[in-house]
Amino acid sequence: MRSNNPPSSSSNSGGSELECLAYGVHHQNEGVCLLVRMGPYQILLDCGIEDISPLQALEQSIDLVLCSHAHSDHARGLLALHQAFPNLPIYASEVTTGLLPLNWQDEVDSPQFCHALPWRSPIEFYNGLVVQLFPAGHLPGAAAILLTYTNAQRSYKLLYTGDFFLSNSRLVDGLAIEELRGLEPDVLIIEGSYGTARHPHRRLQENTLAERINRAIASNYSVLMPTPTLGLGQEILMLLRSHHNFTGRDLDIWVDGSVATGCDAYLQLLSYLPASVQNFARHQPLFWDERVRPRMRRLQSHEQLTHKQPCILLTDDTKDLNQYCQPNTGSWLIFLPEKPGYSVVNNVALNLPSTSIETYLLAQHSDGTGITQLIHNLRPQDVIFIHGSPTYLADLTSLEELQNRYHLHSPSAGTLIELRIGEIFLQPPAPPETTYEGELNELGSIVTITLPDSVTTGPRWRNFADTGLVSARWQGEELVLRGLSSRELLNNISSNDLLAWTNSNCCGTCQFYRGQRCWNQASPLFGFKVTPDGYCPVFERLNEPNDNFSRQTEESKDE
Repeated sequence: MRSNNPPSSSSNSGGSELECLAYGVHHQNEGVCLLVRMGPYQILLDCGIEDISPLQALEQSIDLVLCSHAHSDHARGLLALHQAFPNLPIYASEVTTGLLPLNWQDEVDSPQFCHALPWRSPIEFYNGLVVQLFPAGHLPGAAAILLTYTNAQRSYKLLYTGDFFLSNSRLVDGLAIEELRGLEPDVLIIEGSYGTARHPHRRLQENTLAERINRAIASNYSVLMPTPTLGLGQEILMLLRSHHNFTGRDLDIWVDGSVATGCDAYLQLLSYLPASVQNFARHQPLFWDERVRPRMRRLQSHEQLTHKQPCILLTDDTKDLNQYCQPNTGSWLIFLPEKPGYSVVNNVALNLPSTSIETYLLAQHSDGTGITQLIHNLRPQDVIFIHGSPTYLADLTSLEELQNRYHLHSPSAGTLIELRIGEIFLQPPAPPETTYEGELNELGSIVTITLPDSVTTGPRWRNFADTGLVSARWQGEELVLRGLSSRELLNNISSNDLLAWTNSNCCGTCQFYRGQRCWNQASPLFGFKVTPDGYCPVFERLNEPNDNFSRQTEESKDE
């Protein structure tokens, strides 16, 4: 396929043949939007920014828009961009084209403006400019985009991963490295959501989450899980439908809001989902099913939640969760997905004392090992890291194994990167120092490690120092320290300890003990972190003394 329309920018003004201007790199709430220039052509990769006014100033100099996948942080600005430039060609994979309208559900009669491209087929849009899409995992339809520009001197290749995931998940197969290994891109634009962190195997993450939900239901808690419209919510629903902890169980799973609409969209695209999912759908409905236990239903009214039996509810992560956790609906445990590098618990305002919050990991992006594995297999000259907290991305650019082999970039929004392919490799400047020198003192059986207070200035210190306790292990000749979270401590408490709490008047059985803190204003410990076996004169026992689960599941919250 080849377009006969001439590009809007027909000549190169000089300088590098390759440039990347970042309009948004998703450092926090901003979306991803990158303008790549290859010779005379300007290609926009994703448009996840809400304010497209900087793009309107380009005066129609964009030749082509390519969308990697349908998540809002990569796609929410596309409708406004189309309305500003109706003739601007916008392309994505076929599945992404079907999912994109979920980003503007409030728009009446929104136009179908995105054109579908096939997988793996090189398509020449303009003279010398070729585009090729490869499945990237992460979300159905998500694509890694290969751009190739050829002039009289040589060819230039740029690969943009979008969001990618090497592991297979419930509803999408992972990115296949062997498909990309021979591409030899000059430039790789890659997401670094999890930085250098390493995660357990995907199936272990699923089993851990399923077991925690199982414990909550067994302890008479209903479970509320806010998720994005697409991706994570549908993955969790498939997990609950097929996991041995829930199959055949007399349990209702409710789905509300745009998450339910996302399920409908998946059903329309069933033929594009993995063969195992299609086989599952031949025997029972993929989502809506009131016949097979656990029953999965669309929530029509919150009055449906007033029965006493615990249930599971998935809804939009933008909704006010208090509307579900009403006094007549029993106790609730809210599970929030961990957001790498950022706190999620403190962003949720809850008004009911019978509600607890936990976080969980069900990764949708590759961890540090997957990121470096992909880079080393592709061996580009330049690597541009986007999509992650600046701290996590700095961890990646600090890796010696990457610094010695590649030009590394981690731009902020508004940064222009000139990519001078073929020039002699120069070691990029080292990032700011991230190691801290301290002192070690041994006194009898006690070892004290003293670090400068500058270590506390980073955003990660708060999580590290949550409980004031650390674990240590040897890694070769190095001693690695890791902060212990309150959830780890409480989940590892022995049954004997729990029984002791149940039978004694201590903080662990006091109705004012939440999030490892005392919330009784009459207590001298009010507002302070306290241990579960502590005691004060104004102790008031829980109404349900045998309910130890809340003592295990409370997350530490800084009010």
